[in-house]
Amino acid sequence: SILYNTSISVKEPIDNLLLSNAIRPAVVGMMRTLSREIGPMGIRVNAVCPGWVRTDRVKQLLAKNPSREGEIVAQIPLGRMGTPDEFGAVCAFLLSPVSSYIHGALLLIDGGLYHGMM
Repeated sequence: SILYNTSISVKEPIDNLLLSNAIRPAVVGMMRTLSREIGPMGIRVNAVCPGWVRTDRVKQLLAKNPSREGEIVAQIPLGRMGTPDEFGAVCAFLLSPVSSYIHGALLLIDGGLYHGMM
């Protein structure tokens, strides 16, 4: 099984992240193409789209602008950022045999941040 890590920016562009907003959707296109090409060989291909996960990098960015964290969390329906353990658990599930019929999927891990229909 192959799992790509993209970003919520594939669903909704993030301000001031021009390159990320352009490149990550291309990764999703590659994932979907591969899912059709190597799926018949029994190789599953999926992608995850994390929203705000409290990684060391996110902590570092927020330390520069402490008020930003409150603004971000206020937009997340679950009222908090995700943890690396939560993100890892979803990835482990998608790579495990338990998810053997999930293929070519794009899964948001964002606490409900994305409000779109699809």
